[in-house]
Amino acid sequence: MEKITLDKDAAVLECIYKAVRSLNEERGPDEQIALSPDTSFFGEGSALDSLSLVSVIVDLETLVSDEFGKSVSLTDDRAMSRDPVPFTDAATLKNYLLELLAE
Repeated sequence: MEKITLDKDAAVLECIYKAVRSLNEERGPDEQIALSPDTSFFGEGSALDSLSLVSVIVDLETLVSDEFGKSVSLTDDRAMSRDPVPFTDAATLKNYLLELLAE
């Protein structure tokens, strides 16, 4: 059973990275967003401006739905009222997505 969890963990993180890769395709070589669990998406030191964050969130919701067959919302009241918000960094976002997928 643990193997399935690890696979899901890796699959969710890969969905996040795919969404960021999609954004990186639109950015210049000196504007690339790093693909790592501690990449900041929101708040101080964020790698993304607000429009880029929205783009990543929309892509990510679609990728997760396609990968897991379950619709998720990353911008509802539940997500926005969390402290920290789910998209603080890639690791926090991954953990929030895993919570949503487990419901």
